[in-house]
Amino acid sequence: MHIEFRHLRTIRAIHEAGGLARAAERLNITQSALSHQIKGIEDQAGVELFVRRSKPLRLSAAGQRLLRTAERVLPEIEALEAEFEGLREGSDGRLHIAIECHACFDWLFPVLEAFRKPWGEVDVDIRPGLAFDALPALVREDVDLVISSDPEVIAGVEFRPLFDYEPVFVAPGGHPLAEKAFVEAEDFRGETLLTYPMDRGRLDVFSELLGPAGIEPRAVRQVELTAVILMLVASGRGVAVLPDWVVRDVRYSSDYITRKITEKGLSKRLYAAIRSEDGDKPYMAHFLKLGREIPVRMQRG
Repeated sequence: MHIEFRHLRTIRAIHEAGGLARAAERLNITQSALSHQIKGIEDQAGVELFVRRSKPLRLSAAGQRLLRTAERVLPEIEALEAEFEGLREGSDGRLHIAIECHACFDWLFPVLEAFRKPWGEVDVDIRPGLAFDALPALVREDVDLVISSDPEVIAGVEFRPLFDYEPVFVAPGGHPLAEKAFVEAEDFRGETLLTYPMDRGRLDVFSELLGPAGIEPRAVRQVELTAVILMLVASGRGVAVLPDWVVRDVRYSSDYITRKITEKGLSKRLYAAIRSEDGDKPYMAHFLKLGREIPVRMQRG
């Protein structure tokens, strides 16, 4: 069996286009040539990739497996091609980043550490997006990328997904709520809640839980740094809600507990907002690739 990159691009194009005709147009080949290519793959594999009698055309179980491989492999190949193109064309550029979340600094620094080695000539700067309107600044070209968990519909701007995360409840060891498998909005009534200094609408605990439930904590204390929040939690000064990847491997892990928020848990996604015309820049493509990879490495330790 001999699978080529063009086969992976074909299966992805058909899935995304929803049919052979549109996929053939996207791949700039005839529909007949595309059908012949599919038959060649199926003959090699000895399995059918599509449920032929379905409308619209639907992938079989084997086709879904090949698609998952394509979605994993092709972004790596495309990012590598972008890197090589950047080496051929020069690696000058500008990447001014605005951040709309405090915890993102714990993710951003390892990303930039990996980024600066191949792209040392790119002008990198960081601006805390909380001090100004980051997305309008992106449109004005004052910044080039905005890290946000709140995508919007803005002409000329794309929100590229980076990774999913789960906000979790963090409390000192021995806290009464440690007996529960998960916490709910009502559990926060008697607590001092430690948060980043942000508008409540941008804090997951308020926007996703307390606000809809109409619950107010006993007190809210704003703290600038993640490490300080965790230190205060560990010493019994309050509780917090932080992204799971922030609290997974930190030095105070033996002094606090984490619990899911609600039985189902909360799920959020972090995005990189960029101008549409910048998406094909090699260094931008590489930054986005690293932004997706670093959290996986952090999870693996």
